[in-house]
Amino acid sequence: MPQLFSNYVAGQWVECETRKTFPNINPANTEETVGLFQASSASDAAAACDAAAKAQPAWAALPAPRRGEYLFKAAEILESRLAQIAEEMTREEGKTLPESKGEVKRAINIMRYFGGEGARQFSYQIPSERENVFCYTLRKPLGVAGLITPWNFPIAIPAWKLAPALVGGNTVVIKPSSLAPLNAWRLVEALHEAGIPAGAVNYVTGRGGTVGDAIVGHPAVRAVSFTGSCEVGTALHEKAARRRIRVQLDMGGKNPTVVLRDADLNYAADVLVNGAFFSTGQKCTACSRAIIEKSVYEPLVEKLLEKTRKLKVGNGLEPGIDVGPSVDASQLETDLKYIEIGKAEGAQLLCGGNRLTGAAYDKGYFIEPAIFAGVQPEMRIAQEEVFGPVLALMVADDFEDAIRLANSVRFGLSASIVSRDLTRVHQFINRIEAGLITVNLPTAGVEYQLPFGGTKESSFGMREQGPLALDFYTESRTVYLKYTQ
Repeated sequence: MPQLFSNYVAGQWVECETRKTFPNINPANTEETVGLFQASSASDAAAACDAAAKAQPAWAALPAPRRGEYLFKAAEILESRLAQIAEEMTREEGKTLPESKGEVKRAINIMRYFGGEGARQFSYQIPSERENVFCYTLRKPLGVAGLITPWNFPIAIPAWKLAPALVGGNTVVIKPSSLAPLNAWRLVEALHEAGIPAGAVNYVTGRGGTVGDAIVGHPAVRAVSFTGSCEVGTALHEKAARRRIRVQLDMGGKNPTVVLRDADLNYAADVLVNGAFFSTGQKCTACSRAIIEKSVYEPLVEKLLEKTRKLKVGNGLEPGIDVGPSVDASQLETDLKYIEIGKAEGAQLLCGGNRLTGAAYDKGYFIEPAIFAGVQPEMRIAQEEVFGPVLALMVADDFEDAIRLANSVRFGLSASIVSRDLTRVHQFINRIEAGLITVNLPTAGVEYQLPFGGTKESSFGMREQGPLALDFYTESRTVYLKYTQ
């Protein structure tokens, strides 16, 4: 019998009022149920928000360095269980075990970084124009923060939302994706074992349309941070705007890698394979468009195909696997649908694109990494996010044409360039429409100590991660103090 995992409300592990559960299925082996989770109702979400509201004044009154101590303790607990949590991540989400271990370590680093922010919440002291007046700013928490997280980074994204919210003095209600709720449960478990006061953290699982909507609409919730699709994010923003609460959205991407004629082509091919196909392309920062200068297009494509065909697809728990499964049947169907769309639009499928069958493949959602050539900017596979291992190749006449193609989408999350030409590199940095820019690196692969977020339709609101993360979860107040009468 699979293990039953409870909600966490007011410092207690509790079942939902419906007494119904849903299974967490291993996408590499659908015969395995990783765990059973609570199919919560709107009332369960409301109870979690009420608990957070009740706990918030005392939590905010605790000195920020002491709030940070709970994050340090939780990080130690997570580190002691790194191997277990990483294996669970691979079983519930599908990414390879080395990728899972890296993500758990990243979550640990995030907790430690923001634990330190408890002693680094800087404000300003500003000279006044008036005599005997002392002017300064201070930070205050917003109150209760609702955190709605996706399945593709099931512990890192919960950590990078939860940690700054807590250290900033807010209490939180977190709703993880139903496709990968276990890693977020482990994060909350670590905070519970670290002794965090009851109600400071609350965890509720269930359908987004039920639990998520209840969190966004609860009167105690003063901020909502969401990572997911543009469609859901837009609907969430409309609901939150009616309540005039703070909103932070990180959504889709259609990220380009530009390869110029001076690039080392073998290195460029490695960058493309990493950005497009690792984590099965299931990253909002994954590279889905390669824009290649005409003079090096054919030799680069030859190297790219050679490297892609060597990738080993399979269960991420097995050694030597490069690409795991799609996260569920729906995502696999989306991948296959876009491959058919690309063919119908006239793009040439150079390799991959088939669902893998036979032996262990029949138990999971496995697909070959796909590469399309002859992709035109108006095609759907050049404009719409697939969120799978599908790479569209586009030819640029020159640098100016590459910039035009790179910016010709509604998204603006990440972008990369492979080149030795510093002039072109700096021009790219200044002109590309993206919030995350990498040079001679894949589009994916961000670090916790730097701000994260995009432009255009990829993001809305303040940045996540790094020192700017606290700006979203706190409000600045200005004080004018005359010390004589």
